[in-house]
Amino acid sequence: MKILVPVKRVVDYNVKIRVKADQTGVETANVKMSMNPFDEIAVEEAVRLKEKGLAGEIVAVSAGVAAAAETIRTALAMGADRGILIETEVELQPLAVAKLLKAVVARESPGLVIMGKQAIDDDMNATGQMLAALLGWPQGTFASKVALADGRVTVTREVDGGLETVELALPAVVTADLRLNEPRYASLPNIMKARKKPIETLTPAALGVDVTPRLAVLKVEEPPKRKAGAKVASVAELVAKLRTEAKVI
Repeated sequence: MKILVPVKRVVDYNVKIRVKADQTGVETANVKMSMNPFDEIAVEEAVRLKEKGLAGEIVAVSAGVAAAAETIRTALAMGADRGILIETEVELQPLAVAKLLKAVVARESPGLVIMGKQAIDDDMNATGQMLAALLGWPQGTFASKVALADGRVTVTREVDGGLETVELALPAVVTADLRLNEPRYASLPNIMKARKKPIETLTPAALGVDVTPRLAVLKVEEPPKRKAGAKVASVAELVAKLRTEAKVI
């Protein structure tokens, strides 16, 4: 079985986000970029399934600028077999990404798509669900455990009330949650081997997908800074401040 793993290039989670001076977006010039952490978890899960003999090939796919090839190289170093880069300078929104992935699925015919539940840059949490809807495939979102057997995948999901277990017929889409696994560090030999693994470059036009943005960002602002706290001498003073200043009682 072939597993398709979408991976996204995002601002590294250790970087302090800064808004551009013109408020058109987030500053990315000269900023460290890395693979989306939830996608790292998805790659790790795909590699573990392959190591168990449940998958034959892992294909990592990314969409975006040419530099996203380095994100694919990271996935290859972790254990993916080959990569596909859909190169475009257009800002990609979830529906456009889902349509691109649908086109890649049509070309590759994977038995399973494993992807991060959301990206840490926009927190959309929509692409996996949109992809499943476009494909007409069953979906298991927020997965904390994945098991393959007899042409089906059992997914333990994290929900508000605890855990929910669903069984899906393959092919299916699974989105990885934080507690699914602990991604491995790519060893130096595997990083060197990843340089020789193939990455195919495509374009949205070649896949027949229009990625023109449907939403326009009007302005990006930093959240207001919190005011300094204050000490009160008595409960009566606290109640008075809550009533007259905070106006919460």
